[in-house]
Amino acid sequence: MTIAAEMPRLSNFGPYPARLNRALERLFDRERDQLPLWLPVGLGLGIAAWLALPDSSAWTAFLLLAAALAIAFAAAPSARATRALAIFCLAAALGCALVWTRSERVAAPRLERAQMAEFDATIEAFQRLPAREAVRLVVRPNASGLPPRLRINVDADEASAALEPGARVRLRAWLMPPAPMAVPGAYDFARAAWFQGIGGTGRALSIEVTAPAVEQGWRSRLATARQRLADHVRAQLGPGEGGIASALATGDQSGIPEADAEAMRRSGLAHLLSVSGLHLTAVVGAVMLLTLKLLALSPTLALRFRLVLVAAAAGALAGVAYTLLTGAEVPTVRALIAALLVLLGIAIGREALTLRLVAVAALAVLLLWPESLTGPSFQMSFAAITAIVALHEHPGAKALLARRDEGLFARSGRFLLALVLTGMAVELALTPIALYHFHKAGLYGALANIVAIPLTTFIIMPAEALALLFDTIGLGAPFWWLVGAMLKLLLGLAHATAAAPGAVAMLPTMPPAAFALMVAGGLWILLWCTRLRRWGIVPAAIGAFWAAATPPPDLLVTGDGRHLALRGPSGELAILRGRAGDYVRSMLGESAGSDAAMAEIDTLAGARCNADLCIADIGKDGRRWRLLATRSRHLVDIEPLKRACAAADIVVSDRRLPRTCVPRWLKADRAFLERTGGLAVTLSEPPRVATVADRIGRHPWAVRPSSTTLQTPK
Repeated sequence: MTIAAEMPRLSNFGPYPARLNRALERLFDRERDQLPLWLPVGLGLGIAAWLALPDSSAWTAFLLLAAALAIAFAAAPSARATRALAIFCLAAALGCALVWTRSERVAAPRLERAQMAEFDATIEAFQRLPAREAVRLVVRPNASGLPPRLRINVDADEASAALEPGARVRLRAWLMPPAPMAVPGAYDFARAAWFQGIGGTGRALSIEVTAPAVEQGWRSRLATARQRLADHVRAQLGPGEGGIASALATGDQSGIPEADAEAMRRSGLAHLLSVSGLHLTAVVGAVMLLTLKLLALSPTLALRFRLVLVAAAAGALAGVAYTLLTGAEVPTVRALIAALLVLLGIAIGREALTLRLVAVAALAVLLLWPESLTGPSFQMSFAAITAIVALHEHPGAKALLARRDEGLFARSGRFLLALVLTGMAVELALTPIALYHFHKAGLYGALANIVAIPLTTFIIMPAEALALLFDTIGLGAPFWWLVGAMLKLLLGLAHATAAAPGAVAMLPTMPPAAFALMVAGGLWILLWCTRLRRWGIVPAAIGAFWAAATPPPDLLVTGDGRHLALRGPSGELAILRGRAGDYVRSMLGESAGSDAAMAEIDTLAGARCNADLCIADIGKDGRRWRLLATRSRHLVDIEPLKRACAAADIVVSDRRLPRTCVPRWLKADRAFLERTGGLAVTLSEPPRVATVADRIGRHPWAVRPSSTTLQTPK
């Protein structure tokens, strides 16, 4: 007997593996049409593993494990199940290697410390920030000792009309390294800056144009056109309406006042501000329909040419132009790829709006920009479109929402039901992502979107397009009036929804593993089509319970030691420095799962403060904790400081404290925080400390690895 004939029998190792193999094969055979959908999931798993694992040893181990599993499954007797598992493991290995390679390829020098610098530079990108009364520049310094790219903010009154891409300037600026996440779970700008090649940020103290832009590349010309269009749109409307209209036209959200932006987030309408599938679909669909109707007016063209093909080509060109005009952000590129595939399907007479279309778009984005996986933009756009397509591909939903011969009232009711179900599916898919990244989610978003999405798609965007078109002959004013009126209605809806009782759910920083379980469960539910999908409820429910049961931190300390937020006996948050800005307050509040205003620490019961020191007694689970924090740069006498440290359990300071300062448990001074980054302390039993360094690991954008161990206090 040949070896090939023996292999099936040898591979079974008894009756139970044989039964398992047969059951697995039957299962994969029933789901054979869904198997390709898991290819981008495997790629994303490898990317997520590289971002989550701490160092190169762990990354190498994951690569070897994934490759070994791929080889093992590929070497098994040929079957659909083993082939699918081999491809999935191979995709995971490829994803890990891809993002690792990209992180090395984009590596660029970074500033190591804050410094004052005076240098010549060439402007690469220019963006107005009307809501902050500033201008943001990305420049390429023409001086040694500085990173190749810097992001500089310039006060609006210092900015001149000559500031544009390609111009040469002389800058005097205060420069800083890209900021890491301030506390565990906060936004990590250092990671984003690493992949963008930005080596430092700063604020210009003076700026002078030494040479105007002479010749711009196509990217610079496009950026200039985008900025001029945004300025023109904002000039036609008020601050709030103009900022949103500019976001719809160019993707530039910098002109939206913070109050309006927050209302849009709290009401679940923030997705309307980010140019993605909704906006691109409106543009492509409008151009395609208009082209088709105009060409059909000619009997000769209608009889001799396939007008649908011509209209699809016009829609594709409009989609590409709109994507470039809005900055080619990841959601827009994803939507463009999807739209082009849909248009291709229309051109060849096939149905293209399927989950396979979404999978192809996700695969393309991850191959080009693997780091985008961790961003809320990628996650929310793909979660929303996957939920929508999966809902409308479900046999029950198809039967319920299919068009039929019925009266106007019934047809309108069915259309309204489709909107409600779609909104609920999208909200269910987006809520875990919003809670993970922003620590808050709007609960009434599904209802608000029933009005907001048709209003934006069928009235605001077409009216804005007509206004821009008629502006070329000076007749756009009536259309701008309509745009402004409809945007006022949209903002009124957002503010009313955000102000409704219980409109926003908030959670403190979620454990990454809990979020991973919810994502895995959601993908399992959405991507399978048989009863197997029901098992996805288990990891999703475990992750949701884990996230909800995670206690909020009792103490948050930023990485520089200057700011801390302490939870009082009634659950309220108090901040160490009353002069802390809105950004610091909102960041600390969101990380702690609270949007209430924060008082100064002096107002807490059991707190005593002077100009230099604060002492606060905290009661938790029957135990008293004492916190000592410095809040000025004045030196304190050694002996009193030594006695205060000895009486405290936790000491926090933004400067190095003497060795004689020895608290009972945790000494988070500048030397300690330089190793750990920001802290989130939970005073449970036993107490726990989460650090930024543990979150970042030894990734290339990390300032330093953590080398500190914390002992549980006795």
